[in-house]
Amino acid sequence: MAKLSAINKNNKRLKLSDKFYKKRKKLKEIIMNKKLSLEERFKAQQKLSKLPRNSAKVRVMNRCQITGRPHGVYRKLKISRIALRKLGLEGKIPGMVKSSW
Repeated sequence: MAKLSAINKNNKRLKLSDKFYKKRKKLKEIIMNKKLSLEERFKAQQKLSKLPRNSAKVRVMNRCQITGRPHGVYRKLKISRIALRKLGLEGKIPGMVKSSW
């Protein structure tokens, strides 16, 4: 089990990234638009830098929803390989059986 502080910090980043998603996207479009004046683009860049650092989607870590483990997490399932194996052995995932040959 991961530290609760690390899990809570990541959850906070998720909420912030969702909250500021539209604002960040709008500012980035302004910055990348070459047709606008340099001053407008520079002001947009300054506004973007004033936003909280943790509001960037890049800062969010993929963590297991069950254990909070940061490594070996399947994106589609949002659980770690260890938790997936445990659930599979318990028979909680339909169609998943322990392999034997």
